[in-house]
Amino acid sequence: QIRAALFERAEELLAKRTAGGGPLAHLLKGQLYYEEGLYEEALVQFEKIQDTDFQATYQLGVMHYDGLGTNDDPEKGVEYMKKILDSNSPKARHLKFAAAYNLGRAYYEGCGVKRSTEEAERLWLLAADHGNPKASVKAQSTLGMLYSTSGLKDLKKAFFWHSEACGNGSLESQGALGVMYLYGQGIRQNTKAALECLRGAAERGNVYAQGHLVEYYYKRKFYSTAAALAKRITENDDIDVVAKVTDCLPAYVAKGVAMAAFYLGRCLQLGRGLQQDPATANKYYSKVGRAPLILQVSVQPR
Repeated sequence: QIRAALFERAEELLAKRTAGGGPLAHLLKGQLYYEEGLYEEALVQFEKIQDTDFQATYQLGVMHYDGLGTNDDPEKGVEYMKKILDSNSPKARHLKFAAAYNLGRAYYEGCGVKRSTEEAERLWLLAADHGNPKASVKAQSTLGMLYSTSGLKDLKKAFFWHSEACGNGSLESQGALGVMYLYGQGIRQNTKAALECLRGAAERGNVYAQGHLVEYYYKRKFYSTAAALAKRITENDDIDVVAKVTDCLPAYVAKGVAMAAFYLGRCLQLGRGLQQDPATANKYYSKVGRAPLILQVSVQPR
């Protein structure tokens, strides 16, 4: 009720501010509706100014690609993003990094265009802009994933891009860097740096980093610490919600939960850090098999 009242008040204030109508009124209304999940209403507002406002064009691209407020139409979503990327207008400049990231995602998924990992890589490199903090940090992190796991595998490049993204605030890349330091992937092994990254990412909610910390504590026989952390992690029942809140890929969230469940099961089975309880151990072991294998980059809608 409080949220509804605030939304109603925001609509009233917006109506007064934009009483004269015009493009700004439609853009502000569209953004308000979009943030509230009222996608059909947002779509109407953005469509009214799509020929004159690049921000509206971008929003329409995302909405058509992901089927928000309309049926899925990835080809149309791609068309909107290309319009921004190909424009010479100064008004489109601030949206080009985001448009390039989304186009890269379309090419990687083969959705709306013919699948091409090479074209996805090219577009993500464009969006990442050599690590520019004002560019697409999501593209920087995605390149780290791409070079870690795909046919383009190059762990030194993966480390570089995760470092850039982490420095620009990416929680996902902070966890990935911790794992790379821990196992010497793309960089010389450095346990101190690994723990600094993993603990920092874990405190910010990165479940993949938390899972690796559980493994680290267990293997070093800090069983009570491992079990306590693992128990907290396995309480994450809704992987998609956690992924959305932390802006981390669901597959990696699921992997972190699975790691925690496995080591919690070991602690309970063997009585390490906890009272021995084989029956409960089996319940946690059953969760391990639910985690997907991470074989390729899984680029989610943004």
